[in-house]
Amino acid sequence: MKLHEYQARDILARYGIPVTGGGVAATAAEARALAEAIGGRVVVKAQVFVGGRGKAGGIKLADTPEAAEAAAAAILGMDIKGLIVEKVLVAEAISYEREIYLGVILDRASRSIVLMASSEGGVEIEEIAKTNPDAIVKIAAHPMLGLLDYQARDLAFGIGLTDARQVRQFAQIAMALYRAYKETDADLAEINPLVVKADGALQALDSKIVLDDSALFRHPDLEAMRDASDEPEAERRAREAGITFIKLDGDIGCMVNGAGLAMATMDVVKLYGGEPANFLDIGGGAGKDKVKAALQIILSDPNVKAVMFNIFGGITRVDEVARGIVAALDEVETSVPMVARLVGTNEEEGRKILAESVLIPAATLAEAAEKAVAAARG
Repeated sequence: MKLHEYQARDILARYGIPVTGGGVAATAAEARALAEAIGGRVVVKAQVFVGGRGKAGGIKLADTPEAAEAAAAAILGMDIKGLIVEKVLVAEAISYEREIYLGVILDRASRSIVLMASSEGGVEIEEIAKTNPDAIVKIAAHPMLGLLDYQARDLAFGIGLTDARQVRQFAQIAMALYRAYKETDADLAEINPLVVKADGALQALDSKIVLDDSALFRHPDLEAMRDASDEPEAERRAREAGITFIKLDGDIGCMVNGAGLAMATMDVVKLYGGEPANFLDIGGGAGKDKVKAALQIILSDPNVKAVMFNIFGGITRVDEVARGIVAALDEVETSVPMVARLVGTNEEEGRKILAESVLIPAATLAEAAEKAVAAARG
């Protein structure tokens, strides 16, 4: 789950990271009021989940509250890469001499949380990695002890900071960013740029946090910050229905109960020459409403040419799932062929229920995959 810049900024401020003052506005009048409260020059920044806001005209400087109001009026409602700007951040404009990048991410290759820093801030880290990979300094935090003081200082030295005061402040900011990353269960936390002001002090000008959806049950306060404007419609509907769904590029829709079984199902579909259109774990207790929602999500993909049900009834009874599937099919109009493989508790009764439906029955996973691939090919 992505957070807006102003939301990430507020989180980092709670960890003692120096951020710019100001607030978020949904109207031009609110932007003017914020500029008046700040006093002096301000920057008005579009709050959307895309890069390149500046080039698109979504970031403007304003010397007066009247100019801030005009800037907000121009930015609000703007279409930036398909997203409509509904809020702007009004913050104090900072003069600085140098830009730094600082980020925290989970590096699956090294199986560790890695801090990255670069003396080339203000640029997307991916661009730095392409053009000048040597400019990126990386340090892996200890899996038990976390980020240690000397590691944070090594990062500072690695990007060319030599002033003792700056090194200490950079280390404090790095430690705080690491804590924010860990305690919010984030996938990514970054400050870009972290600037060096004329007096030598460091300040975060732009913040970004991406949260791990799977950990949001531990953070209802963060879940409440969700803005679904950047979320694909199918994924939003799946989340609201309590279904785990990831869209893929194939043409065989898969409805499965259990993440491991869903992975195995996709593997077997590929084994028989097909391509799965999605990962979908419907979870336990798959009743009519949940099956209907899952089926609608799968069929909303125009690439789907066949649907494959692979249900293992352990705690969930197969006959209950079968009734849910049949009831859902009565309410979802489609001509897409469907294959069903249901095994487990009360499977004989479940198969009898499905025998009276339009579904193509299959006794094994291999048979189901083979029939689904054949059906998709017409």
